Amino acid sequence: MIVAHLTSVHARSDTRIFLKECASLANVGYSVSLIVADGGGDEIRNSVTVYDVGNSKGRLDRIWNSPGRMLQKANELNADVYHLHDPELLPLGLKLKKLGKTVIFDAHEDLPKQLLSKPYLNKPTRWLLSKLFSVYERWACRRLDAVVGATPFITDKFSAMGIRSVNINNFPLVGELAAERIDWAAKSSQVAYVGGVTAIRGIEQVVEAMRQVTSEARLKLAGSFGERLLEQRVQTLPGWKKVDALGFVGREEVRGVLERSVGGLVTFLPAPNHQDAQPNKMFEYMSAGVPVIGSHFALWKRIIEGNKCGICVDPLNPSAIAEAVDYLVTHPVEAEQMGRNGQKAVMERYNWSIEERKLLDLYQSLGK
Repeated sequence: MIVAHLTSVHARSDTRIFLKECASLANVGYSVSLIVADGGGDEIRNSVTVYDVGNSKGRLDRIWNSPGRMLQKANELNADVYHLHDPELLPLGLKLKKLGKTVIFDAHEDLPKQLLSKPYLNKPTRWLLSKLFSVYERWACRRLDAVVGATPFITDKFSAMGIRSVNINNFPLVGELAAERIDWAAKSSQVAYVGGVTAIRGIEQVVEAMRQVTSEARLKLAGSFGERLLEQRVQTLPGWKKVDALGFVGREEVRGVLERSVGGLVTFLPAPNHQDAQPNKMFEYMSAGVPVIGSHFALWKRIIEGNKCGICVDPLNPSAIAEAVDYLVTHPVEAEQMGRNGQKAVMERYNWSIEERKLLDLYQSLGK
């Protein structure tokens, strides 16, 4: 079976798309291509052929023009299955369906909820776009062959619409970011934040928390800012003196940062799309044996506190975040046990091997 994954938004090295889904399919013998729009050129990597249709010139160009370029390349490949990773590619998916192709939509986020938190849109516009896309999403996805939901909440939403849906969680690859045994003696007085840096993910509250910590803790910030103005504003905060901004780092560098960290931060603010989300970084911290400092959302508390692998805090309260950081730094025995608990939970149930089986089962059923 010839398979093509398509994304106009994500990087070609995206963990979910490339390292997990594409790699898993290629490893069992599928002919796998990945169509991207990042300007990085064509290449073959890990038995996956990457085709680049050219970088977009801004958000509007990406939304309006990139899908057309991707459709042209998709037609050239003449694949059996097309696996779409961005909502803006749904019209492309419908065109491929008219050509008799099998099409899967991979819903990484609940976009109607996500639109309600877009900072560049005013409130009435956010509400209107959310409602309109919700209607279009239901109409379009009913015409596709399957929807893959990245969380149980997203999967259940599509299932309730009568759409064939499979929950494939974005759980980590066991052993990618840590050895089975963590050397806690090698830890430093530092906590880590890994991933994209945005206001809605709580960066301002985190930096303010670093101002309030009483220990020697520093924050290793491994990620790029989504907005230049936000970066400039955050750099003026007093707590920035305790931040080491690493920018975007590769997976090996992430592994090194987590090896020396006593905690990992994932204190997203209470936006509509966050309450039922399952951030990849939460499980990556757990897989690396790093205690999690996470937002006190009900679902997150069940994961973090239920597995005794971290501390849940009010993400809007820098003092609470600071207290959690200080606790992990000054209580190494307890922190180490939290780390071991998280790693054990990943080994037993929050890992990609379990999710991979669901992906392969879906593809096998589509080929019948």
